[in-house]
Amino acid sequence: MLQYKKPLSTGTANYFSFTMEPMIKARGLTKRFSNLTAVDAITFDVAKARIFAFLGPNGAGKSTTIRMMTTLTAPTQGNVFLNGYDCMLEKDMARRSFGIVFQDPSSDEELTAYENMDFHGIVYGLNTVQRRKRIGRLLELVGLWDRKDEYVKVYSQGMRRRLEMARALMHRPKILFLDEPTLGLDPQTRNLIWDYIRKMNREYGMTVFFTTHYMDEAQQMAQEIAVIDMGRIIAAGTCSQIMEKADASNLEEAFLSLTGRPIRPEYASSTDRMRIIRGIR
Repeated sequence: MLQYKKPLSTGTANYFSFTMEPMIKARGLTKRFSNLTAVDAITFDVAKARIFAFLGPNGAGKSTTIRMMTTLTAPTQGNVFLNGYDCMLEKDMARRSFGIVFQDPSSDEELTAYENMDFHGIVYGLNTVQRRKRIGRLLELVGLWDRKDEYVKVYSQGMRRRLEMARALMHRPKILFLDEPTLGLDPQTRNLIWDYIRKMNREYGMTVFFTTHYMDEAQQMAQEIAVIDMGRIIAAGTCSQIMEKADASNLEEAFLSLTGRPIRPEYASSTDRMRIIRGIR
């Protein structure tokens, strides 16, 4: 259960934690660019074996936060610990603690599914027997074993996402980061992918940290949620707590109430941007 250390309404607290020992721990996490503070001193914990949703509009700081937590970019200030390892001082051990599925495809199109999996296993130091066993189990799990010898370039978007899910689980990470894992997928594939995630969460006690723009997905799957906007956490708790805070009947209503409804010019389409400039409503 989420425990608030200070009221969220204080504006400067920006902090929440769980009663269990955290698997993810961020303290004063900040990322500044030349003319922008993308992430503004956020502090939070995520406990072991929890499924946690990190929600926010485009440009809110979600991807920047994930990049800092997965050692892809250094924070301007603050610290992140994964599985007890400092992401700045113990990068190798921190990296071994997590798997990640990016929003954009990252598998090698010129390799087969089996070769992609095998290469990932080699990178993480698995021996031949371990790789063979895990590749078989995981490709069976995601329904790709019968197509393991096909090149990834002939796979559909849904098949690639399933392969990348299997690959991220190859070294049995303590933490799984998912950046928009079901973006653009049909409902059947979305449900299938979440079945895999829940199975891994149950079987291995794996902590899951995911972003999504599908509010129904977050409402159904997440045990805890944080909403980030303009680089700061503006609400955190269970889904029911966030809905209560926003006096909303569902998570989508709560999200819009907390973050606002207007289209944001920097992320609007060209037509929307022209309408905003001209003052058309």
